[in-house]
Amino acid sequence: MEPIALNGRRYRRPTRPTVVICADGCDPTYLDAGIRANMIPTITGFRDSGFFGVADAAMPTFTNPNNVSLVTGAPPSVHGISGNFALDRETGAEIMMTDPAMLRSPTLLALMAQAGVLVAAVTAKDKLRRMLGHGWKGVCFSSEMADACTADEHGIGDAEALVGRPKPDMYSADLSLFVLDAGIELVKQRRAELLYLSLSDYVQHGHAPDEVEALAFHRALDERIAALIALGCVVGVTADHGMNDKARPDGSPHVIFLEDVLNREFGAGAVRVICPITDPFVRHHGALGSFVRVYAKKPIAPAELAQAVRGLPGVDQVLDRAAAAAEYELPYDREADLVVTGDANTVLGASEAEHDLASLAGHRLRSHGGRGEQRVPFLLSHPLTAAYREKARGRLRNFDIFDFALNGVETA
Repeated sequence: MEPIALNGRRYRRPTRPTVVICADGCDPTYLDAGIRANMIPTITGFRDSGFFGVADAAMPTFTNPNNVSLVTGAPPSVHGISGNFALDRETGAEIMMTDPAMLRSPTLLALMAQAGVLVAAVTAKDKLRRMLGHGWKGVCFSSEMADACTADEHGIGDAEALVGRPKPDMYSADLSLFVLDAGIELVKQRRAELLYLSLSDYVQHGHAPDEVEALAFHRALDERIAALIALGCVVGVTADHGMNDKARPDGSPHVIFLEDVLNREFGAGAVRVICPITDPFVRHHGALGSFVRVYAKKPIAPAELAQAVRGLPGVDQVLDRAAAAAEYELPYDREADLVVTGDANTVLGASEAEHDLASLAGHRLRSHGGRGEQRVPFLLSHPLTAAYREKARGRLRNFDIFDFALNGVETA
C-alpha cells in the first residue's frame, strides 16, 4: 500500500497496533527520578530494547501547539496553532485556539482514517478532542467528557463502560490513567490500529520529580505502557513540554506581571499582554507560563517596548514579530508585536488583577512555556532501524514521533 504523505513526510500504514502517547508535562527529570527509584522498569528497559532519547518540543511549550505538531509532523508555522489562547488580530477578540477551522494542515490521524486505517484518539481534556478528531470518523473522546459520549460524535456511546469506571475528576492523576486504560481496551477489542493518547500535566504541575505522587504516577504510566507492549503494540512516547519550578525560595510564585510593567512605563492601556497558557483549567498554574505575547494599543514602536522589558530579572528572550516567527517557527500573521519568554525559574503574567493566585496556595508553582521546558523524552518500545538510528543522532523534534513509530522501528 502507498504511504501517507503529509508535510514533507511519508508514513507507512501500521503493520501492527501502533500507539503514540503524549505524556503531558513529562520533563526528562521525571524519568530520571523514576529510574533512580527503580519505579519505571519498562521505560528503563527501552535503553536496551528500544530507543531512549530526548527531543525538542515546539515553541511555545504549551499543550495545543505541541499536540497539533505531533499529529501533523510539523511546527506551528505549518499547522497554525500557536497557543492555547490567543488574540485575533483581525477582530481584537481573545479566543481559545480550539476551533478546528484554525488548523492549516490536515492531521495524520485524519489521513490514515481516510485511507482505511482503524484510528482512535483519546485525550484528557476536551479542548483538544475537536482538533484531533477533525476530518475523520472514529473513536475520539476525552476523559473530561467520558460520560457524555455519543456514537455519532465520538465513535463510542459509553466510554465509561469501556474503561470500567466513572469519568475522573479534572484535577486528578486518574484523568490521564483513564486515557491510558481506554487505549488498552481499544487495542484489546481490536478497535484501533493507530492510536493517539494525550494525557494531562496535573501531576507535574503539582509535584516535583522525586515526590511520592510523581513517582507513583510515572510507575502507573510505565505499567500501562508494559500492558500495551504485551498486546503486541509498538509504543512511542514523547511530551508536549517539560516542567520547571517557578517559585522563589520562600515558595511564592516568581512572576513578572508584564502588562502592569509596560502600562506603568507607557501609560494606562498602552499594551495588552496575552498569556497563551490559558485554558479553562488554571487552578494548578494560575494562567502563568513562561511565554507571553505583547500587543501595542497605542502607537509605540516594538523596539521601545522591547527596551523596557530587556534586563528585567527573569526575562530570557524579547523578540519582535518577525524574529519570533522565524526563531520559534510560528505563523507570522498570528503573531504579536512582541514575544517575551521567561527563564527556567520565571513566569510571566498580564496584569496582577487578572491572575488568581489563591489556588496555588499549598504548593510551589511549577509551569512551562519557554525554552527551559523544551527538552522532552523521546521513547520507542522497539529497536530502530540502522537508518533511523543515524537519523536520531541529529536534532530530534517531538513531532518526529509518528515518523519513528511508523517508519523507524525494526519489523522483525
